[in-house]
Amino acid sequence: MTEPTPPVPARHTPTHTVVIPPEVPMVSLLGPQDEMLRTIERAFPRLVVHARGNEVHFSGPSADIALAARLVDELLEIVASGQPINRDAVERSVGMLRSQARERPAEVLTQNIVSNRGRTIRPKTLGQKQYVDAIDTNTIVFGIGPAGTGKTYLAMAKAVAALQAKEVNRILLTRPAVEAGERLGFLPGTLTDKIDPYLRPLYDALHDMVDPESIPRLMAAGTIEVAPLAYMRGRAQPLDTQVLTPTGWRRFGDLTVGDLVIGSDGLPTAVIGVHPQGIRPVYRVTAQDGASTLACGEHLWTVRTKDDKRRGRWRTLRTDEMLGSLRRFHTHRYELPLVAPVEFVERPVPLHPYALGLLLGDGCLTTKTTPSFSSADPELIRSLQLTLDSLGVEPVHTGRYDYSLRRHGGGRGGVIVANPLTAVLRELDLAGTTSGTKFIPDSLKFNAPWIRYAVLQGLLDADGGPVVQAGRTCRIQYRTTSPRLRDDVVFLVRSLGGVAYARTRSAAKMRAGRAANRPVEHRLDSYVLDIRLPEGMVPFGLRRKRAAYDATGGGRPQRYIHSIEPAGEAETMCIQVAAADSLYVTEDLLLTHNTINDAFIILDEAQNTSPEQMKMFLTRLGFGSKMVVTGDVTQVDLPGGVRSGLKVVREILDGIEDVHFSELTAHDVVRHRLVGAIVDAYGSWDARQAGQREARGDRRRPERSRPREGMDPA
Repeated sequence: MTEPTPPVPARHTPTHTVVIPPEVPMVSLLGPQDEMLRTIERAFPRLVVHARGNEVHFSGPSADIALAARLVDELLEIVASGQPINRDAVERSVGMLRSQARERPAEVLTQNIVSNRGRTIRPKTLGQKQYVDAIDTNTIVFGIGPAGTGKTYLAMAKAVAALQAKEVNRILLTRPAVEAGERLGFLPGTLTDKIDPYLRPLYDALHDMVDPESIPRLMAAGTIEVAPLAYMRGRAQPLDTQVLTPTGWRRFGDLTVGDLVIGSDGLPTAVIGVHPQGIRPVYRVTAQDGASTLACGEHLWTVRTKDDKRRGRWRTLRTDEMLGSLRRFHTHRYELPLVAPVEFVERPVPLHPYALGLLLGDGCLTTKTTPSFSSADPELIRSLQLTLDSLGVEPVHTGRYDYSLRRHGGGRGGVIVANPLTAVLRELDLAGTTSGTKFIPDSLKFNAPWIRYAVLQGLLDADGGPVVQAGRTCRIQYRTTSPRLRDDVVFLVRSLGGVAYARTRSAAKMRAGRAANRPVEHRLDSYVLDIRLPEGMVPFGLRRKRAAYDATGGGRPQRYIHSIEPAGEAETMCIQVAAADSLYVTEDLLLTHNTINDAFIILDEAQNTSPEQMKMFLTRLGFGSKMVVTGDVTQVDLPGGVRSGLKVVREILDGIEDVHFSELTAHDVVRHRLVGAIVDAYGSWDARQAGQREARGDRRRPERSRPREGMDPA
């Protein structure tokens, strides 16, 4: 059979021949039955195109020949990358070349985002390539465009790629569930059954990119979280919760933007967002050392398991994600971080803090007589004498173990001068306190770390001691009969980065002591504290106690979540702080936070958010995180009168650095080729309708319903 000869071009018609390298099979370039060749002919109707052997001949207008030759070069580069080409790839390449964009078709169509089970996800249009590049270079990206442009799908691929590259620690996927009016309580089934239909497109995309068998494990670990937008807003605590500030405790509900709270490093950090959350169900989260606070089910906690500890990492989980999994083989599972020594502002004190600790332990402060001190340890007497000397007071031995704390030169007779120590005790409101009513004044409790440390050391030297156990690290034990002093000592320990466990010994169950060979019954309950302090913080100044403690060391303070119990409902609020880890100190010096750090966050169907919801979502951005917001402003399903948050946000954030708006069009639709034509047709119809309304002077919004966008497959 004779092979047909190429048509003879007209005289002076420009021609060009492209030689295909021998290592490239022509079928991979031209496709089965020369489908790609036919596509090129349709794209360049003024050209005569013919392929023979490993050559492609073009004849026709010079401009078309140059463009077609570039097209073949781009297709060869795509084939060389191992990616098969199809009709859509050829047509999109032609469109990119004609648009004279900076990006070459080969650069766009060979950019790999993520691969799974032999399938690689790539951008397929110039608009998609620019969208993906914007995600790489900006913290917040808005992907706005019609259905089928790959907005959500590509964002999901970038999220999975960031997780695999360890650029983020978790992925958070969310979308509004407006089809149910967010009234999910009326739907049958569990919470998961209720919300799954509205999140199914996100699950489907996730299964395309991550091994299905690993998804339950990643979701159980909190690495991937899928939730409706309504459940993101509730990362909140009750208004009556106490929060630690540089000047002491403050009611959570009284905080405003610009106020300072204490962060995990013990330093002040600014409140940069305050968001009321309304009445919500709350839980009491209790640690094994007795510390507790209230938070809603979606509130965030930084925790780690033993496996996390081995890997040197922390994770962020919601309150409700930890329910039912607080134990592992009868041991606590989730360890909480401890605050560093809190840096309160240093204020002058009228008495050396170590001396105050000794007096609170073994001193008589009733002031009915001259203050006194009792101890059998000469080292403590010398230490007390040194710390009281600047006050003009000295211990004077009056009995076996008793010392009267008199002013220098004081004695019987002469002019009566007030005891300086008595004046100080009155200034601190300690005058008249007994063993059951002693306390640490706020002026010392909320003071510089060295002052709190000195008070604690004095208390432990007087009424504390090391508890040595064979084969175990040394514990620190402290006893008092004052419930207020017990709580103050617990605060000192926790504010210095330690932990304290308290238990009570009932007076009725304690064996009677003896004094002067007579039995003495216990009148007050005794409170016993077991304490662990951070490494390098020596609890004792007394040499014999310090030696016993140093022999085995004090161990590392640890705090674990012990229980999470429902606690009714409360008016709640959440805050955002400027700390790098977004942590702040709440009741009992527990560390918690509201924003999301080191995460890739995707909000899908954002056109169905209100402006308030959009603001709430954007202010959840934490350090080291990225946000991608996707939606189609032509498919808004909000109730009448409610503006779309996706429309409003552009007016507010346009022009802000590190925030990018990517516009995708019908040319970026990557579903069936008819979808792009349909989108264009609807756009033209909208324009005609708007023109007719304007001509009639009718500016009312047209009433119509459109099919909702479901999935954005690439």
